[in-house]
Amino acid sequence: MDVEEGFNLIKRNTQEIITEQELKQLLEQKKHPKGYIGLATTGKIHIGYFIPIIKVGDFLNAGFKFTILLADIHAHLDDQKAPFELLDYRVKYYKEVISAMIGALGIDTKNLEFKRGSDFQLDKNYTLDMYRLAALNTFDRCKRAAAGVVRFGENSKLSGFIYPILQALDEQYMDMDVQYGGIDQRKILAFARENLPKLGYKARVEVMTPMLPGLQGAKMSASEEKSKIDLLDSSETVKSKINSAHCPIAVEDNGVLAFLKYVIFVNKKDKNKELTIKRAEKFGGSITYNSYEELEKDYLNKKLHPMDLKNTVAEEVNNLLEPIRRKIKEKEDLVEKAFPGN
Repeated sequence: MDVEEGFNLIKRNTQEIITEQELKQLLEQKKHPKGYIGLATTGKIHIGYFIPIIKVGDFLNAGFKFTILLADIHAHLDDQKAPFELLDYRVKYYKEVISAMIGALGIDTKNLEFKRGSDFQLDKNYTLDMYRLAALNTFDRCKRAAAGVVRFGENSKLSGFIYPILQALDEQYMDMDVQYGGIDQRKILAFARENLPKLGYKARVEVMTPMLPGLQGAKMSASEEKSKIDLLDSSETVKSKINSAHCPIAVEDNGVLAFLKYVIFVNKKDKNKELTIKRAEKFGGSITYNSYEELEKDYLNKKLHPMDLKNTVAEEVNNLLEPIRRKIKEKEDLVEKAFPGN
């Protein structure tokens, strides 16, 4: 794959790249650049994670060596969303479920590795650099960076202010060229570019994709049950949640359309498949689409009914989730240990 092809593959369905020119230069200069995504091991994994996992596949296909960082310390720093005594189980759960997602999508894992944050974030030099960056930044600056990601209460915990400092240092201590994340991470990624040069380290390329809207509009969140579909939800639960989803004749805050755009059609395109909307003859019969743009146009022009869209998405989601459910069924004890009582 040439530089332009690799660049376009990484850029597809992204919301922002800081900067595109630096990414092109990186692809020109390195045969196998190094990239990573950090996932805080907090709540149960939902279908919104398909967007970053598909993008991980794009990085790998573009020639990257890629790391999925299971950020256990970050998970605890974020208002103790992951209790300290559960970190080991949460890390194991994330690795098992994400590996199952990767398998379901057919991603080649030859140049992919998992890494645990606490395996290097307790290093002496890392800790010294953490103190150095702490001395260079104010509470206000750190809070501004982390506000879109970290939960700050009325009496904010000190740990939340440290969060962006660690995320900046991860780029250096894993020797990465690119950090990838959701657009909700933008202020943290900008914080990293601003602060690493203060320690004599290079600024990295930052790649961001949109967040999947929840089923009731706004961002899909692990903490809002009605907004999300867990990867281990039953097929009946998936159908029920999607049938009751907010699905206006509009693109904004429409989680059903967004999942079609960023997951289903991307996966279909990569496998050279079409999407068929099944309908009774009295409603015009089944219709096949080769691109999301065609489907969106018909939907906004009211040529497709929301319920036909929901039925198709529910079927496609269940097709994606079935091999994941089968694999994780053997690990039910791990899920219970990672999320006791949930």
